Amino acid sequence: MSLRLIRIVAWSAVIVVAVILAGVYALGRNGGTPAEGNFGQGDYKLETAAGQPFTAASLKGAPSLLFFGYTHCPDVCPTTMADMALWFHELGHEGKALRAFFVSVDPSRDTPAVIHDYVKAVSDRITGVTGTPDEIAKIEKAWRVFSRKVPIPGGDDYTMDHTASVYLLNSKGQFEDIIAYQDDDATALKKLKKLLAG
Repeated sequence: MSLRLIRIVAWSAVIVVAVILAGVYALGRNGGTPAEGNFGQGDYKLETAAGQPFTAASLKGAPSLLFFGYTHCPDVCPTTMADMALWFHELGHEGKALRAFFVSVDPSRDTPAVIHDYVKAVSDRITGVTGTPDEIAKIEKAWRVFSRKVPIPGGDDYTMDHTASVYLLNSKGQFEDIIAYQDDDATALKKLKKLLAG
């Protein structure tokens, strides 16, 4: 049994429930569904790890992957980041137009320098994005993303519960589909090829 399969089996019960509850909460707290026209729209002003401005307009111009996470994440984020790197490799030339953005839900710790080093260690095809807590809250609201600080007993450290799916956006910056955390690589690549063909 592969290490990836073992990890998926070990986390499946927890992750499936967490993803479902986070998705229901995130989509429900602002009303509506992804199909509605206001999904993803918002007046947020963040910055990339390279110091470039990042707004809703930054998601237009090419198909994109949009993932929300944090650099201290012990499981979901490093696994998903590795998956994205694998998808780029598997797509090869077919995926040359595809972009990916990793948006921090933990701006207190994820400075541009921290998120730059984190993303760079995985793939040069993924752009790290962070900002002030207020601006992060705006992009979370725009994309109906759930995040919550969870204190670790006995100290000042904490983890973050957060939406675990990767959003697939078309070249207009509009939502098309998701790749759920438990989706296998074959399913993910099928969805990505459909996105690229559109």
